Amino acid sequence: MAKVLIIGAARSGLAAAAFLAQKGEEVVVTDTNIKAQSESEEALKNYNIRYIWGKQPDIDELNLDLIVVSPGVPLSIAPIVRAKELGIPVTGEVELAYLNAKAPIVAITGTNGKTTTTTLVGEIFKASGRECGVGGNIGVSLLEESEKISADGVLVAEISSFQLESTEKFKPKAAAILNLTPDHLDRHGDMQGYLKAKARIFQAQDEHDFLVLNYDDDYLRPLAEKCSSQVLFFSAKHILKNGVYVEDGLIKVAFNGKITNICPPEEIRIKGAHNLENALAAIGLCFAMGVSEQVIAQVLRDFKGVEHRLEPVRELDGVLYINDSKGTNPDSTSKALVAYDRPLVLIAGGKNKGLSFLPLAELIKERVKAVVLVGMAKNDIKAALDEVGFKNYVLVDKFEETVPAAKEMASEGDIVLLSPACTSWDMFKSFEERGELFKKLVNAL
Repeated sequence: MAKVLIIGAARSGLAAAAFLAQKGEEVVVTDTNIKAQSESEEALKNYNIRYIWGKQPDIDELNLDLIVVSPGVPLSIAPIVRAKELGIPVTGEVELAYLNAKAPIVAITGTNGKTTTTTLVGEIFKASGRECGVGGNIGVSLLEESEKISADGVLVAEISSFQLESTEKFKPKAAAILNLTPDHLDRHGDMQGYLKAKARIFQAQDEHDFLVLNYDDDYLRPLAEKCSSQVLFFSAKHILKNGVYVEDGLIKVAFNGKITNICPPEEIRIKGAHNLENALAAIGLCFAMGVSEQVIAQVLRDFKGVEHRLEPVRELDGVLYINDSKGTNPDSTSKALVAYDRPLVLIAGGKNKGLSFLPLAELIKERVKAVVLVGMAKNDIKAALDEVGFKNYVLVDKFEETVPAAKEMASEGDIVLLSPACTSWDMFKSFEERGELFKKLVNAL
């Protein structure tokens, strides 16, 4: 019986604790956030687990065989640094899921579009008749899904850079990196550090595996020379010798010396240039895994998108309200702003990740009618707007004030868009909780 310390009592950590306890391991759960205690202990009440709350554990006293770290916990904290000095292995839930899984894994990472692409890939596999589980950073434990899916099925996983930091043997059969724009630099330091974390998705792949890369992304295109897997590019701008692209009004796949037509881009139900890229990546992954072009095309025509990502909520007095709570960085919000051709009233703000708002402010000046600012970063966004000469904004203290303020600034024909360009962690547990409150406020108007 191994003694395992779980650091972080959020969704990932609780799943790992339950899994290891079921396997008969001696499990200790720790979290410096004392508020997590009651909910966590209730979730794990059926297991014999020890807890350390409100402080960092003393690694020297615990005599550990393994540490499982939650994605939100930086690997630079003192207990993890000490564990590595002592030679104690440090891993994460994604690694455990891979080692436990019977089914091959299709993994998706990137700065933006992960959830949409992951969900779309899952729907394509389900439509093909294949047993499929979808988990990871999407909000469902990949470890729990790995228990359910047989060797004949497939596990589709959304993987964040935080999750990838703690992987070593993780070896997806097919993987995609969608794009790379500034995000999480408060943790990764700079873009090279961020890229290095993302590139771990293919570190264990070999020539029997597939890697789907965005040809149009200058950070990602060179990775093709650094991997052992078979590379399929995707591009919305270029015709490719090997990959997924658009030519003569059709999405095409060039693969193994053969060109296959999928469908016209305008038949894709989810709209926007960013969603075309997401669809191209999904096509590459599914085609490499043997799904037919007919099944892929039909799902592209039917797929409506995901909750909290450009999600229409309600139209009232000629104003359409859109929930894009998943827009947690400036680049994601920028993509949302260019997806619409109606006047926009933007609700933005939350907790910044160490990113500049100036490029977003320039786009706001071009495309946005008015802005409502909230949260820890509201003054940072205000400063960026002031710098570019945009003045039609209001600042509010509580999230509950955002929707009424936006309603006052909107006119018939406008869109009120929640796309915060920030994480939700200053006011909410998750972007999902933020999006749900937005929808509640909109439906209460």
